[in-house]
Amino acid sequence: MKILMIEDNKSVSEMMGMFFKKEQWDAHFAYDGNEAMEMFNASPDDWDMITLDLNLPGKDGMTVSSEIRQISQTVPIIMLTARDSESDQVLGLEMGADDYVTKPFSPITLIARIKALYRRAQMGGIDDKSQENDKTENFDVKTNNFKLSSSTREAYLDDKLIPDLTPKEFDLLKTLAQKPKQVFSREQLLQLVWDYEFYGDERTVDAHIKKLRQKIEKVGPQVIQTVWGVGYKFDDSKAGD
Repeated sequence: MKILMIEDNKSVSEMMGMFFKKEQWDAHFAYDGNEAMEMFNASPDDWDMITLDLNLPGKDGMTVSSEIRQISQTVPIIMLTARDSESDQVLGLEMGADDYVTKPFSPITLIARIKALYRRAQMGGIDDKSQENDKTENFDVKTNNFKLSSSTREAYLDDKLIPDLTPKEFDLLKTLAQKPKQVFSREQLLQLVWDYEFYGDERTVDAHIKKLRQKIEKVGPQVIQTVWGVGYKFDDSKAGD
């Protein structure tokens, strides 16, 4: 794994560097937002994982996350933040982060989160360099109005590509669409999509659903329905009308 840790606290970077070395990961470090974007832009397709501090000199973490997402929709991002407010965490997810860890954190916890996110990315077949040469018509989910392919990481509604899906947004859509009209609680989605217990923090599901809905609405009617007091379900019966 080639990982970029964007963190202005050098003692934290040095500590995590030892853990990354133990995992035999190729770790690189940036200490402010401008340096981070220079490193990322130099080889955007080479990074397998990014950890991103929210409070950075130069450019803050929100700006860096947004700029990275303009270049790559697939590179996994874990946001690190000393802030423990709901608004900051949800905003971070809405700006493109796939997960967040609140400081102070245990290095073992961060390593576990990185492994879980990376494992989900690999299981989903995220590989920009190979996918360009492997655009198949094998769809995991296919209805009259919707189709989704894990091999290309693409989803279509009324034959229109749903644009710019992040890894977590794609996994979330796939989980729901595989069982149309089945209601999933937020707790179930946390376990199925994030691949680990999220300590009961359901806000991450709501934030991703919000962004996913915005992208779906660019191409057709809304297919993710809220079941009040329970969770969410996929229903494309109104599409194609």
